[in-house]
Amino acid sequence: MLVAPRLGRLLRLTGSILANEADASDAVQEACLRAWQELPRLRDADSFEAWLWRIAVNACRTALRSRRRSQIREIAIEEMPLGFDPPHSARALDDHLSQTDLVERAFRRLDPDKRAILVLHHIDERSVTDIAELYSIPTGTAKWRLFSARKAFDRALEVESR
Repeated sequence: MLVAPRLGRLLRLTGSILANEADASDAVQEACLRAWQELPRLRDADSFEAWLWRIAVNACRTALRSRRRSQIREIAIEEMPLGFDPPHSARALDDHLSQTDLVERAFRRLDPDKRAILVLHHIDERSVTDIAELYSIPTGTAKWRLFSARKAFDRALEVESR
């Protein structure tokens, strides 16, 4: 009952960090199992969501550490944004795919914490205040972490575009 309404967002978070649907599903399953095992130790029920998010990010860290093979990210049709109008020419499609690949490679250069905060803000559309509450940190700290993650992403994009 506690996890079910959050599964979609958990999958989106872990998928963004791990860039692989199977690994993301495994990380969510691991996070849910850990949450179930550790639930009696949760002191503040109001912080359940932030606690679950930290467990999921830690599960992603573990998966990234143990990953020894190269990854190919599959992009399902369902992932295309609403209103996406595919490019009409082969060249436009190539340009679009190369830009998408560039962004994905740059994103993979980021550490899991930076990936997580970018996903929460830009994909889950959470406010800085919501993120601060999730992490149990001051709003100013959340703003700084978001700023830092954006700068790191900009640097990663620069490196990847060379």
